[in-house]
Amino acid sequence: MVDNASRRGAADLAMPLMVMAFLVIGGFMYWLMGQASEYRELQVLTEDSIASAEEAVTATTVAVVDLQTDPTPFEEQTIRVAGLAILSPFGEQGFWLELPNQNPFLVSMSEEVLAEGLVLSQGLGATPTGVLHAMNDSARAAWAAAGTISEGDQLAAEFATHFLEATQVVVASGDGGGNAPGAGN
Repeated sequence: MVDNASRRGAADLAMPLMVMAFLVIGGFMYWLMGQASEYRELQVLTEDSIASAEEAVTATTVAVVDLQTDPTPFEEQTIRVAGLAILSPFGEQGFWLELPNQNPFLVSMSEEVLAEGLVLSQGLGATPTGVLHAMNDSARAAWAAAGTISEGDQLAAEFATHFLEATQVVVASGDGGGNAPGAGN
């Protein structure tokens, strides 16, 4: 018969090792529960901040074709126009975007955007977000009274039927999505 005397020590440690394994697993599960609650609190805070940011800026992204065809349905709505190149400045007040049909579209910057001191040069891509308004004499007169547009800009603004009062402008480097003159040639 085989002598099992060498295995007696292992049998005596089985119960303490099993209890210690359960305690380690229990401690690990408790630690995971604490980590999960911290993560859950962080996730709730993040979701709340995202929801409040989305409520603050609920802009409809408008297709450029809709804007160049007839912007009237979007009057007095907060819209976003993406993928257009800056055609030229509009005094210190704003800039003209170049639509795909080569027509300009006026963007007037709000005081907050003007305070940011954006560098806007011809050919850069811009994504303005703001309220679309029908052009009127009082808007042109207010810009002229503020000294942000010249007399020549006033005359140019008379040809605009609508303008976007931008509350946010994101300027991208490059050629503005290929709408700049000579792009893609």
